[in-house]
Amino acid sequence: MSHSVDVLTSVLASTVRSWRGTSTKRKTPEPEMLLTLYDREGCPDCRFVREALTELNLDVNIVPCPEGNKEAVAELKKISGTPLVPFLTDPNTKKQISGQDSIVSYLFKEYRGTSVPSKLSSGIRNAIASRIATTLRNGSGIQYHLAKPVAEPLTLYSFESSPYTRLVRERLCEYGIPYTLINLGKQQRADMGPANFRMTLKEYKPLPNSKRDTFFKQHGNVQVPFLIDPNTELELFESKQILDYLDNTYAA
Repeated sequence: MSHSVDVLTSVLASTVRSWRGTSTKRKTPEPEMLLTLYDREGCPDCRFVREALTELNLDVNIVPCPEGNKEAVAELKKISGTPLVPFLTDPNTKKQISGQDSIVSYLFKEYRGTSVPSKLSSGIRNAIASRIATTLRNGSGIQYHLAKPVAEPLTLYSFESSPYTRLVRERLCEYGIPYTLINLGKQQRADMGPANFRMTLKEYKPLPNSKRDTFFKQHGNVQVPFLIDPNTELELFESKQILDYLDNTYAA
């Protein structure tokens, strides 16, 4: 698919999911240590977990487990006893949880003290919508593509519903590249809209002392995707440039 078609189908996938995984609460306590999610980007069940992580403003280490990557699946099976994703480990509580319902319930109870909101529950309509989103993306982010080994995990600034960032997450999963996902969910009306066309007539200012505020002070705007590769000391905006970089650097 051309990049423009990729973007269009990614927008449709987010629309089918009613743009869940866009907003986050203003104040959510950040755990001392990052959680780890064994994930398959195109998996409909994993999508619920990533939407919850954005909603809760939680960052996470992603271990991609694409189908066909025997090493990643073997590692997952060794840790969890099953090759199935999603699987979450939380070093803060020493909990290990398998399955979307159990993981999402745990995240909301542990980090917000509430039950799962209906928009993120696994009811039949939500489950169907998530599967349609995967179909719209033609199964991208599921199958392993032969790739070169990566010495250090990458870092990706994202939020779940971002159509452009989804394309990058899919490619990282297909190459089996581990990365730290930093969620920059939208926290106020002024955050809505693309980076160059905010829904405000005032000068754009993120909420003070937030991750978006820190990012803004460093880069002069808040835009995703943003990729950091410590292996090459490269930092990149723009999904097309990032995808070309990943293909040129890591495709075997």
